[in-house]
Amino acid sequence: MSSVVSVFQYLGGLPVTWLLTTLIAYRLALAVHQRCGNSAWLHPVAVATLLLVALLLLTGVDYATYFEGGRYIHMLLGPATVALAVPLYHQLARLRRDWAVLLAGALIGSALAVMVAMILAGWLGASRPTLVAMAAKSVTMPIALGLTEKLDGVVSLTSALVMLTGILGGALTQPLLGLMRIREAYVIGFTLGVVAHGIGTARALQGGQEMGAFAGLAMGLAGLLTALLLPICLRLAGFA
Repeated sequence: MSSVVSVFQYLGGLPVTWLLTTLIAYRLALAVHQRCGNSAWLHPVAVATLLLVALLLLTGVDYATYFEGGRYIHMLLGPATVALAVPLYHQLARLRRDWAVLLAGALIGSALAVMVAMILAGWLGASRPTLVAMAAKSVTMPIALGLTEKLDGVVSLTSALVMLTGILGGALTQPLLGLMRIREAYVIGFTLGVVAHGIGTARALQGGQEMGAFAGLAMGLAGLLTALLLPICLRLAGFA
């Protein structure tokens, strides 16, 4: 029995174990998502995260050990985000025509996301690190984590909030736009990108190339604008 425990402890300390575990968890989550009719509430990222959290709790493995393997996937988030420029290239005509409106929409959406999060965190009496984590929640994971780390926020909290924001935004945005009778693919995609960043963009790509292209654009713009706005908002609020 002790030899079996020793083997499990040894395997648990290997980065490749958690790399493979992450891939398997995502594959299982993808199967669940497809079996449930591609429900926005059962997004593969959310389901895979829950599976991994449950496994780490059961095995007693800490996050630092897990991340030794998970970081290899984390490194690919940046290139994957940049690759979203490819479908956007096919939408240059609309982009040239509507660039001012799109930029204004991303600016308003990003500013509101930061300000509402900071006001809510301040009202709840949150500490500065928690406030930073909440304010950075509405951008894609690589930018959110980089911002939080740079501004001395709680990185683990940011990870959870980014995922939660993406799931809620991906699930609620399209029904709300439908109630407002907004059905243009590029508008839906852009809104998903601003509101629900990476998960919203993945959702938009399921709706077609045009929707996915503008979601990717919105996600990038929101990330850039939030990176510029957040330090300014912190300084104005006296948290610099």
